[in-house]
Amino acid sequence: MGSLILTLNILLLLAIFIPLASSQTIPETFYQCITLNSELSIPFSTAFTAPDNSSFTTLLESSAQNLRCLIPSVPKPQLIFTPYTENHVQAAVICAKQLGIQLRFRSGGHDYEGLSYMSTTDEPFIVVDLSRLRSVHVDIQDSTAWAQAGATVGELYYRIYQKSKTHAFPAGLCPSLGIGGHITGGAYGTMMRKHGLGADNVVDARIVDAKGNILDRKSMGEDLFWALRGGGGASFAVILAWKVKLVTVPAVVTVFTVPKTLEQGGTKILHKWQQIADKIDEDLFIRVIIQPADAAKKGERTIQTLYNALFLGKTERLMQVMGESFPELGLTHKDCTEMSWIQSVLYIAGFPGNTSPEALLQGKSLFKNFFKAKSDFVREPIPEEGLEGIWNKLREEDSPLMIWNPFGGKMGNISESEIPFPHRNGVVFMVQLLSLWNDDKPESAAKHTDWIRRFYNYMGSYASMFPREAYVNYRDLDLGMNKNGMSFIEASSWGTRYFKDNFNRLVKVKTIVDPDNFFRHEQSIPTLPLMHEKNMIH
Repeated sequence: MGSLILTLNILLLLAIFIPLASSQTIPETFYQCITLNSELSIPFSTAFTAPDNSSFTTLLESSAQNLRCLIPSVPKPQLIFTPYTENHVQAAVICAKQLGIQLRFRSGGHDYEGLSYMSTTDEPFIVVDLSRLRSVHVDIQDSTAWAQAGATVGELYYRIYQKSKTHAFPAGLCPSLGIGGHITGGAYGTMMRKHGLGADNVVDARIVDAKGNILDRKSMGEDLFWALRGGGGASFAVILAWKVKLVTVPAVVTVFTVPKTLEQGGTKILHKWQQIADKIDEDLFIRVIIQPADAAKKGERTIQTLYNALFLGKTERLMQVMGESFPELGLTHKDCTEMSWIQSVLYIAGFPGNTSPEALLQGKSLFKNFFKAKSDFVREPIPEEGLEGIWNKLREEDSPLMIWNPFGGKMGNISESEIPFPHRNGVVFMVQLLSLWNDDKPESAAKHTDWIRRFYNYMGSYASMFPREAYVNYRDLDLGMNKNGMSFIEASSWGTRYFKDNFNRLVKVKTIVDPDNFFRHEQSIPTLPLMHEKNMIH
């Protein structure tokens, strides 16, 4: 009750104070409001970085992956706020509402369209960078861990490894992913065929809601808790921390990477992979990395398919599984390496073989490029003639990349509506498609974006249909944007692709927990203005 009275008093003070401060800048008024609302005072210079600060650009770019979203013409934040405590995040929400300023929240900076740190509109906004909120507490006896939103996936993996060599968490392949945003989209990884998504293994959360309240699962209710786990980032609340359920892994796992070019029968081998990828032993995850490579004949390009795998067991059993299900790859004992699970994390992420697990604490992305990405879900194997068309398209582009990730196993046994992530039974594999370039020239962006859009059109013959599904963590603004954050019709164009029938339930939850649409961005879940009754949530 005391804290409620304090908050009301502060809001009353603000109502008097803010008109007097109208001549001040957004950074100044926001800082003063944060100071009034914070239990722990902080000097402006330590947590607030304005555009006139020499470190502003460095901080803005620090965790941003997609350099396309940082070019000069893209609107930048009025301020970057780096909170030290949960209460600071709470204060940021209260103050942004009072001052009428939009907030963007960044945990790891991996948003493919940069929506956690940039905007496509001229509306002023502030970035709340959660990188200082990165504590991880692992409870091996309970097989759970609490991870704050600013912690990376790699940090979580490492802290689990410190406590146990046979526990893990089934989340992403890239260690620099911020755990806060990663789980809001689903969080797939090398163990999803055995244990499901990261979001499938969340048991609690701490958030700041649109009213500025700090809530956990019990106090937020099951509808909002459902929406947070796969319903996309920054639509319902600010994630402060996730409580995740750990899984057990063998003391020894096996990895391999086997390359095959077209000249080595690559087309037929990949055609066979499609027939077994979702049906093979659920302990085995074989993704395929596809890109052009120099051919034996000078001046010509071939296509290389790289079979990159994790097996939750030893080589002997892996060889048996492969011999029964996928002998066409020609896997040998020499191709296989046994190691601990934490070492496999480094291996799959592309670190050199002698890298120490402590590298996972660096939290720095190995991937910074100008790029455009798209995603697809494939439910029927692509015929060989379709693959030949893909090879022709890839040869047209300077630096394209495709990654095919297998589904099946546990992914096919979880209901589409269990959490908002709906891509479950019947999905053979997910496609990630990227075009990369290395300069900020508008003509370069136009050229490569045009290529990927044409490639995406070609893939329409082989991808899922009605809707053509897409992965929300590979966000794609080509699918549509909210012009004002309020249109259900506009949002349906991308919402049904990301969430299928779950989109309607997400809209209902949003309408109840954030009716004023405070948490909004170009692809946030919209509200329905006439729908406020709680009994309309099913």
